[in-house]
Amino acid sequence: MVDSHFVVYIMYTAMSFVRKIKRRGRVYLAEVENRRVKGKVVQRHIRYVGREADGKTILAASLSEAEVEQVKLYGPLLVLHHLAKKIHLPEQLGPYSQEILSLVYAHCLDYRSLNHMPQWFERTDLNFLLDLEDVTEKRLVGALDSLEGLDAETWQQQMFQSVCRQYRLRPSGVVYDVTNTYFYGRSCPLGKPGHDKEGVPGRPLIQIGLAITQEEGIPLFHKVFDGNVHDSRTLRDLVTQFRSYRLGRGLFIYDRGIVSKRNLKDIKELHWDTLCGVPLHPALKKFWRPWATPGRMLRFSNRVPVGSSVFYTVLRPYSIDGVRGKLALCLNERRQRDTRESRRSEIVYAQKLLAEGKAIKPGLRPFFDAQGRLRHDKLAAAEEFDGYSCIFCTRSLPQQQMLPLYFDKDLIEKAFRSLKGVTQLRPVRHWLAEHVRAHVFLCYLAYLLVSLLRYHLRNTEFTAETALSELSTMYKVYLRDTQHRFRLSRTVTLTKNQELILKTIHKSLLKA
Repeated sequence: MVDSHFVVYIMYTAMSFVRKIKRRGRVYLAEVENRRVKGKVVQRHIRYVGREADGKTILAASLSEAEVEQVKLYGPLLVLHHLAKKIHLPEQLGPYSQEILSLVYAHCLDYRSLNHMPQWFERTDLNFLLDLEDVTEKRLVGALDSLEGLDAETWQQQMFQSVCRQYRLRPSGVVYDVTNTYFYGRSCPLGKPGHDKEGVPGRPLIQIGLAITQEEGIPLFHKVFDGNVHDSRTLRDLVTQFRSYRLGRGLFIYDRGIVSKRNLKDIKELHWDTLCGVPLHPALKKFWRPWATPGRMLRFSNRVPVGSSVFYTVLRPYSIDGVRGKLALCLNERRQRDTRESRRSEIVYAQKLLAEGKAIKPGLRPFFDAQGRLRHDKLAAAEEFDGYSCIFCTRSLPQQQMLPLYFDKDLIEKAFRSLKGVTQLRPVRHWLAEHVRAHVFLCYLAYLLVSLLRYHLRNTEFTAETALSELSTMYKVYLRDTQHRFRLSRTVTLTKNQELILKTIHKSLLKA
């Protein structure tokens, strides 16, 4: 079924065209043609087409006289293109902007590879939304090359400032984290063995650092690193870039794998505060040992709920290489119990294997002596700090504020899920280093649009992903009026959810 509210028509004949005729306050549509008679151009009326009312076109022809030519994906692309135009993204991407946008939208919806893009493009209504008749693999490769030619650092800074102006954002917190992804093949010089976040050994990796606003999840910048670059080094390289953003004083939040003395000092010099995780190394365990007892930790006054979890926390003044702040020891009893029971189950199974003269996991060998007997002292040492974590903050915050800010980093996790899932970052199939960076840049642009969509939907029950899925059944149907030679296009009837999504983003989309 099609909605008669949305109609566009094009004349098939080369000589004729549609003219609007105003009579008695109404606008009528007629097919006319120009003819030259005795040296003068004379306009001849051919047929009545329809009329306009309340900004809508009402055709005289019946749809029973039309046949379906094509059905094109329209809804999600309409929304993504609206968001891109709102932040003036098309104007910032250079001569290949239309090809780049087609790739960005594909990354948000159904990206596979460059050589599949022309077929995907044909199934969509992008030629209507973009100034682009078709796409070829050659043009798409040129688009990737053009992205590599951008000054990425300056470009991202300008784009972030444009987004802040358009949405009137005043960021007071930034969350930074690092992820990695892997390659097919081993020919790219960026791919290096490193600590795979998924725990799969031997795959060539790249590291990707990403910074987003704490409140909205809008990306500030990203950068690609070799796979063997340590997480803390990535932040060190990006602090200089962050300085150029000249944001007001705020809170920089990052994980324990990224913390370093150098990073703490660099962020302090920016007049920003740090909230970060700190590994529980032997010196810190010694510092906390007097406090890590049930009698001290499990007091009601130390209880801090964070989402569906509950922590028990104590705060102590602490200094890391001259940077002063508060150190928090946090106990999650549920994690403590799960970790302890998991280890004990593995030890029980290892005891069974040893009794049968079989090998056990290398990580379990320290728990047994040469005769295969359990070393209870080693087990007790391993269990001492199960469920404990440590965070450090240079801003004076009560524990009821500090813990939710650090542990509830849902936005950065959603950002990486979007990069690796919705925007199709993983795995990387390009081999040229330039195309790898361009591929990640496309994913960054796709995540930018996804984050803006999430921001628009923040007061609804929809996520960006569910909204795009809901709109995926919003098609544009192209029809041909065989009797009068008109070509018509109509958008399928909107569901209530689709109307709500479009209205939430902008009311004008309901008339698109």
